[in-house]
Amino acid sequence: MSDTDTPDRTPDADAVVEAFFALHHGLPRQGPGSDATTRRMLEMAGPLPEHPRVLDAGCGPGRSALLLAEEAGAQVTAVDLHQPFLDDLAAAAARRGLGERITVLNRSMDRVPFPDHSFDVIWAESSVYTVGFDVALRAWRRLLAPGGVLAVTEIEWTRPSPAAAARAYWDAIYPLRTCAENVDAARAAGYRLLAHWPLPESDWWDEYYTPLTQRLAQSDPQRPGMPEALAALRAEIAMRRDHGGDYNYAAYLFHLHDSPPENGPNAPFGV
Repeated sequence: MSDTDTPDRTPDADAVVEAFFALHHGLPRQGPGSDATTRRMLEMAGPLPEHPRVLDAGCGPGRSALLLAEEAGAQVTAVDLHQPFLDDLAAAAARRGLGERITVLNRSMDRVPFPDHSFDVIWAESSVYTVGFDVALRAWRRLLAPGGVLAVTEIEWTRPSPAAAARAYWDAIYPLRTCAENVDAARAAGYRLLAHWPLPESDWWDEYYTPLTQRLAQSDPQRPGMPEALAALRAEIAMRRDHGGDYNYAAYLFHLHDSPPENGPNAPFGV
């Protein structure tokens, strides 16, 4: 998982962060996910306005933003703190004739400068961890228009008693919760669950870890910060290989508590 929302760091830590970005630059994805997952989230978010206003928070180089603009006719504001990702997205949007539908903004995802009710959809695939699930939910609530949808993927425990190694690993990086705990946190922040499902294993390996593993093998270990970045990413991949049954990414779709109830196939279902 690449951290695209990075606080101020020491020079040595900056070198590690830059090495992380170098290892992720140009990959198909910077975290688990897939176009199929994006499309399923989009389907479950509907019906939407003809040209929904979408905030893509922690957009990276914009895989989701491009799909939302092209297939949903969305007007996308894509926010990230890593300018090269935003530059790549702007160039890709121009090549695909989507330049008028996608606006890029270098800003932290939890401090976006827009008035209340500015967006019909807030979208965050494998990025919410950079500021934290609770922080993001509180920051984004005011930005959703009445009837708006929050669509995120979040990493969570899939077992009540994960392996000690997995627990220690994630407690040190990003303490995980169960789905039920995430839903409780969302309700406390003013949301109600619309849909939830686990991402398939192919979203981890085919789309992210396999290309990333190939990139690691091609990297320059002499580059400043690279040994630390390589060690961290190899440890993350090994943890998934050894203890992947203990945790997973899951898609969540939320409405605000005061949004009108849904009917039909998009009605809330169990977690």
